[in-house]
Amino acid sequence: MRATVKDVAKRAGVSPKTVSNVINGVVFVRPETRAKVEQALSELDYVPNLSARGLRNGRSGMIGLALPDLLRPYSAEITHLVVELAHERGWGVQIEQTAAEPDREYDLLSKARSHQIDGLILNPVNLDDSAVMSAGSLPPVVLIGDVDQDVVSQVCIDNVGAARDMTQHLVGQGYRRIAAVGTPEPPGSPGRVGGRTDSAGTAAARLRVIGYREVLTAAGLHDPALEIALDRWSPEGAAIVVGRYLEDHEPPDAIFCFTDTIASGTLSALWSAGVAVPQDCAVAGFDNILESRYTVPPLSTVDFDRRSFVQAALDLLGERMADRAAAPRRIVVPHRVVARASTAR
Repeated sequence: MRATVKDVAKRAGVSPKTVSNVINGVVFVRPETRAKVEQALSELDYVPNLSARGLRNGRSGMIGLALPDLLRPYSAEITHLVVELAHERGWGVQIEQTAAEPDREYDLLSKARSHQIDGLILNPVNLDDSAVMSAGSLPPVVLIGDVDQDVVSQVCIDNVGAARDMTQHLVGQGYRRIAAVGTPEPPGSPGRVGGRTDSAGTAAARLRVIGYREVLTAAGLHDPALEIALDRWSPEGAAIVVGRYLEDHEPPDAIFCFTDTIASGTLSALWSAGVAVPQDCAVAGFDNILESRYTVPPLSTVDFDRRSFVQAALDLLGERMADRAAAPRRIVVPHRVVARASTAR
C-alpha cells in the first residue's frame, strides 16, 4: 500500500502541513526538520501523486528557465545549477532558448498563466524588447542578469562595480593603454543586422562600459579609440574584430573582455598575430567560467558565486509562487576579481 503524507508526518514527528511544505519547496522549512522529513520520505519510499496534487493546489511541479543562448559555457553552468537545485525542491525544469526573441518569452509567460509551468526564471538581454515589460498581468517570474527594472524580483551582480574593479586591477598592474572588447556598438555602425545587434542592446554591455570608463577617466587614461565593439558576444566575433584591430593598430597594454568567451576569441586573435600574453598584452575576462582557469595562460576574470546566485533566484521564485502579491525584491550577489597569469606583470 502506497505511503501517504500522513504516514510520512507520523514517521518524522511533524505535521502533514510540514511534509507538504518540504515536498512542494515553496515555504521555508528549518534544515533539521527538512532532514527528518526527507529521511521519512526515503524510508517509506513515498511517491507523490502529482496529478492529484496539481488539481488541489493548481501547480504542475514544473518551472521554466529561459536563457538567450544555450550554446555558451556560462549558460550551461547556470542551467546545470538550476536543474540540480530545483530538483532538491521537487521541481522539474523546462528549458528554453529565447535567442533575445520576445515571442518566445510571451509563449513561456502564457504557459505560466495556464499553469503548464508554475513560474519562470528569465534572462532577458534587452529590457526594451522583453515581454516582461509589456505582458500585462504577470505570473510568478524572476529575472536573472543585468536589466534594470522594479517590476518583478531579480538576482544580479553589480556590473558597474565589477567592471570598475577589474579595470582598477589592470591599472594597478601598471597597464596604461587598456582596451575593452564587447562595448556597445553605436547606432548605424557597420555589421548591424536588422537595425540592432546583440551587444548594442544588452544591459551588460552598457553597464560594464560605465565601470571601465569611470576608472580610466579618473586616471586620465580613457581613450575611446581603445573601445572595440562587437556585433555578437562570442569567441568567433571577438577573434574577428580583435584580429582586424591588430591589423591597423599596435597592441594595447591590456584588454578587458566583457565575458570569458570574448576573452577566448581575443586570446586566439593575439596568438595569431604573434602577440604574447601577458608579456606584450594582458587579457582579462568576466564570469569565471570553468574553462577560464585552463586557457593559456590562465585567465584573470570577475567571479561570483553562481550557486548562491541560482539559489537566490529559486528562493525568490518560490516566494512569488506562494504569494503573487509579494513586493518585488532584488538580490545583488557579491563579486570578486580573480587574478591569474593572463594579467601578471
